[in-house]
Amino acid sequence: MSKKILILSSSPRKNSNSAALAEAFAAGAHEAGNTVETVELRDKTLCFCRGCLACQKTGRCVIDDDVRGILPKMHDADVLVFASPIYYYEMCGQLKTLLDRSNPLYGSDYAFTDVYFLSAAADDGEGVDERALTGLGGWIACFERARLAGSVFAGGVSAPGEIKGHPALEKAREMGRRA
Repeated sequence: MSKKILILSSSPRKNSNSAALAEAFAAGAHEAGNTVETVELRDKTLCFCRGCLACQKTGRCVIDDDVRGILPKMHDADVLVFASPIYYYEMCGQLKTLLDRSNPLYGSDYAFTDVYFLSAAADDGEGVDERALTGLGGWIACFERARLAGSVFAGGVSAPGEIKGHPALEKAREMGRRA
């Protein structure tokens, strides 16, 4: 059965290494017959959550920015894929801002069950993505039907395009095939 997969790529750079992982995942998911949409956050305006909690009453955020168009896509996707560069051993601010702004999804009848995380960093040490995974895990814990289905980390890549030939690309593609 074909799944509806939404990839949210959060790097602020064009041709970023985490975006390359997202493209590899998308290619594998397409090969498996799934429908894939990728949203690049670098092209979007995302304001910070105000903490007003109006969305808990209305199901809609009071802030009029590009998040309003992203949240319905997240709600309706069977699979969510987050791609992020790792900055200071954590997900980038653009992704964290989107996660904070996804509060209207909490308590809704969202479709997603599987969540994937793709990340890249200059540091290639053990556990570089650990804090980002923990942060995403906190978000996932708020959605009782959702689970972290997998993650891919590409270390030792910094400049845009430096990931070319990195084994993490094939891992992301294979993960996309299995999503």
